[in-house]
Amino acid sequence: MPQRLHLVFGGELVDPQRNIFTDVSKIHIVGMFPDYASAHAAWKSEAQRTVDDAQTRYFIAHIHRLRDEEAEASATEELGG
Repeated sequence: MPQRLHLVFGGELVDPQRNIFTDVSKIHIVGMFPDYASAHAAWKSEAQRTVDDAQTRYFIAHIHRLRDEEAEASATEELGG
């Protein structure tokens, strides 16, 4: 069974209605998590910590969805070897 990795990150947005960060270099990387439940707990903690800042938002990225486990190799893997 493949790992279902999740990345939790966030930061200040230009506009709370859009997903554009004011400064990409200041994105807060909370961490990589082995399952959705632990990623959600980390996301919730950061979201609650910053609840008074309407411009700050946190996200969960489903890293495992970026890779097709059934494909023989990705383009990046083919470049490396």
